[in-house]
Amino acid sequence: MSRDRLPHVVIVGGGFGGMAAARALRNAPVRVTVLDRRNHHLFQPLLYQVATAVLAPGEIASPIRQLLRKQRNTAVGMLEVTGVDVQGRRVLVDYVGDEVQSLSYDYLVLATGVEQNYFGHDEFAPFAPGLKSLGDATTVRARVLRAFETAEVEVDPSRHRDLLTFVLVGAGPTGVELAGALAEMTRMTFRSDFRRIDPTSAHVILIEGGPRILPTFDEELSRKAHERLRSGGVEIRTGTHVEHIDDEGVVVGGERIRSRTIIWTAGVRPSPAGKWLQAPTDRAGRVSVQPDLTVPGRPEVFVVGDTAHLEQDGKPLPGVAQVAMQQGRYVGKVIASRVAGRPAPAPFRYFDKGNLAVIGRNFAILESGRVRLAGFPAWCVWAGIHLAFLPASGNRLIVFGQWAWTYLTRQLGSRLIHEYRGEPPVAQSAGTRMLS
Repeated sequence: MSRDRLPHVVIVGGGFGGMAAARALRNAPVRVTVLDRRNHHLFQPLLYQVATAVLAPGEIASPIRQLLRKQRNTAVGMLEVTGVDVQGRRVLVDYVGDEVQSLSYDYLVLATGVEQNYFGHDEFAPFAPGLKSLGDATTVRARVLRAFETAEVEVDPSRHRDLLTFVLVGAGPTGVELAGALAEMTRMTFRSDFRRIDPTSAHVILIEGGPRILPTFDEELSRKAHERLRSGGVEIRTGTHVEHIDDEGVVVGGERIRSRTIIWTAGVRPSPAGKWLQAPTDRAGRVSVQPDLTVPGRPEVFVVGDTAHLEQDGKPLPGVAQVAMQQGRYVGKVIASRVAGRPAPAPFRYFDKGNLAVIGRNFAILESGRVRLAGFPAWCVWAGIHLAFLPASGNRLIVFGQWAWTYLTRQLGSRLIHEYRGEPPVAQSAGTRMLS
C-alpha cells in the first residue's frame, strides 16, 4: 500500500501522552503526524530546577523532531491547533496570521495537556507567573535572581525584606519542590555571593488552601515533608486562601504580605479539547472518555493524559505523567490493532507506580502501594527515576553531571537573567531607590 493511502493518525500535543502514542505506532502501517505549538518535548517534573537556576532550559527539553527522527512513518508540524471538525474529520490549525488551514485524519489523538488555572482571577497572572512551560520557568528564574541583585544595590535596608520575600501559592508537588529549592538557594548557595545583603535573611512563604501540604500523598509523608520544609526555613500557611495579588504583594486571610516575587503553583485546567469536540466533560472541563479512551460516539477520536477524565476503582485517574504515558501507549496499541484487523486490547487500566516529591538536598518522599519512604533513600530513587525518564540520552548525561557538580560545590548551573519584553523589572518598582 502506498504511503498516501495508509490510515492517517494525527496526534495533537508533544507531551508525555502524545510522544508515547507516537512511539507506540512506530511499526504500525499508518502515517503519523504530531502537531504541537512548540517544537520541543518538555520534561515538566524538572521545570522547578530551571526556575531555581540548577539546570538550563535545554537540559530538560528536546526537539520533538529529533526524538522522532528514526520513525520513518512520522512527520512533525509546529502548528497551533484551534479546533476540530469532528464531522469532516479535520483538525483546524493556524497557519499564517489569521489564515486557518485544516488537516484530515482517520484517527485523532488529543494529548493537549493543561494550562495554569487562576480560578477566576486571571488578573493575578501578570503578578504571579505559573510554572508550566520553559518560558514560565525562565521568567520565574529571572524574577528570583533579579530580586537579589536589586536588594544588593538598594540603599534603603528597610526595603530588603519586600525584595527578599518569596510567596508560593499552592502546596502540591510543584509548590513544595520549588519552596525547598528556593530555601536551599537562599541559605546555602548564595550565602557568600553578596556583600551588602544577607541572602540567608530571605523569607520563603508557602500558602495552601487545604488543611495540609501534598494532599495526594499519605498523611504521614505529608507531615514529614512539612517538617523538612519548616526546618529549612520555609514558612507554611495552610487552610488559608489568597484574596488579592498586585505588584506590591499578596493578601491572605485579610493580611497583606509585601513581596516582589509571587509564584502561582495552585492548580491547572485542561485544554479546550472538550469544546472542540462538543463532547461530555467533567466539572473541570476534562473530556469524559470510554474505557478504551475514545470519545463517546466517536470511536476514531482518543483523548489521553490531563485532558481526559476516566475513573478507575471509583476514583478519577490523577493528572500525572505516568497516566499520560500509559494511556498514550495503550492508544497506540488500539489503533495498530484496528488497522491490522486484530482484536482490540482489553480496556485501559492504569498501573500506579507511585508518587514522588523532592524537598531540597538529600530528602524526598515516595509512596508506592504499601511502600512509604522519606529521606535520603527516597531522594536516590527520585534522582534515578528522573534521569531514566529524560527523553534524550545526551540530556541524561548533562543533567547527571550538573547535579553532581551542584551537590559537591553547592553552585548553580544557570544563573543568567534573560530580560523579556513586557516583564517589569523588580528594580523599577515604585519606591525602590538604587545605589548611586
